[in-house]
Amino acid sequence: MIEMRTLILSKGKPVRMPPTFATDSARFLVVLDADSTLIQDEAIELLADEAGSAEQVAEVTERAMRGELDFAASLRERVATLRGVPAAVYARVAARIRPTTGVEELIAGIHAAGGRIGVVSGGFHELLDPVAERLGVDVWRANRLEVADGTLTGRVDGDIVDAEAKASALREWAAASGIELRRTIAVGDGANDLRMMAIAGLSVAFNAKPAVRAAADVAIHRNDLSDVLPLLGLRG
Repeated sequence: MIEMRTLILSKGKPVRMPPTFATDSARFLVVLDADSTLIQDEAIELLADEAGSAEQVAEVTERAMRGELDFAASLRERVATLRGVPAAVYARVAARIRPTTGVEELIAGIHAAGGRIGVVSGGFHELLDPVAERLGVDVWRANRLEVADGTLTGRVDGDIVDAEAKASALREWAAASGIELRRTIAVGDGANDLRMMAIAGLSVAFNAKPAVRAAADVAIHRNDLSDVLPLLGLRG
């Protein structure tokens, strides 16, 4: 079910798109969150399962998603539980990652209409890279885990992709493609997505927390990313 808060309803059905996303002007950008959006899983929780810290990490993740914790601090706290895990864990965890239903249809529809798709994640390149490449995502950004002597140190390598970094990525990718912000769509589920959703032309809450649903232009409650296509006028 799609909850339409700002789009007009016609005969009980949502109008396919707001005027700024008309398909006769094909260039647009869709930016997705990764964990629980592009994929069904939370990557940090899969890693924590391997480290034996799954319960602790899940609790911190939930609080961060609700906006009760600063994301950067919560990520460092969760990553610290991975200290000493062999880097070989990436292959085992990657095999467990499940793309969200409808993501292939969504990406194909976007590309067929001349659009671009990006993914910006509070997760990790080590797990996102193979998924994004396999699905045909155009551009993506995530955190990196520090490794020394073949094991995880329990630290993030470099700047953390937080809410502001997600918004910056959307702006950067739109500018690089010559796409106005009003022709961008941001899709996410947690508090860390609110900044990029606020600057996008259309914000979509996907199986999201209450605060995210309240802030979004549109809320999708079904776990199927192809439900984004009607909002772009790409499926009836």
